[in-house]
Amino acid sequence: MHFVEEVGLMFELVGMPRMSGRIFGWLLISEPPQQSNNALAEVLQASKGSISTMTRFLIQLGLIERVSIPGDRRDYFQIKDHAWSQLTKQRLVQIGAFRKLAERGLDLMSAFPTQHKRRLQEMHDIHAFWERELPLIDERWEQEQENRRMSEGT
Repeated sequence: MHFVEEVGLMFELVGMPRMSGRIFGWLLISEPPQQSNNALAEVLQASKGSISTMTRFLIQLGLIERVSIPGDRRDYFQIKDHAWSQLTKQRLVQIGAFRKLAERGLDLMSAFPTQHKRRLQEMHDIHAFWERELPLIDERWEQEQENRRMSEGT
């Protein structure tokens, strides 16, 4: 359970609820990989309401998905395939929004001297850089994963 708590702390460090990280941490290592609301509440010693709220949050982020098991009426949750790649793509949208916001700020300050726009320019430049580079990195990542799958025969 120490690993699960570490994941919870890491999620909290990046601004997400600790409980969402604990759920995600457990789903990373649980066997079977699909876990019910009740099982999550029991193993994490958390209320069913908290588990329900945090699983909805993780579904919205695209990190987990709700699944069903034939013959069982309960809902189960598991890590979504390609969750990290999807999260990176979502971050790219946010990066683009920050770049556009900086552009609007720079437009508003067009008459000001360069030194007054330095912070906005940096905001723009870093987000423009990541907006340009992340798709290339993601493409390389996908190619690496494909090569690994091919070499493993899966």
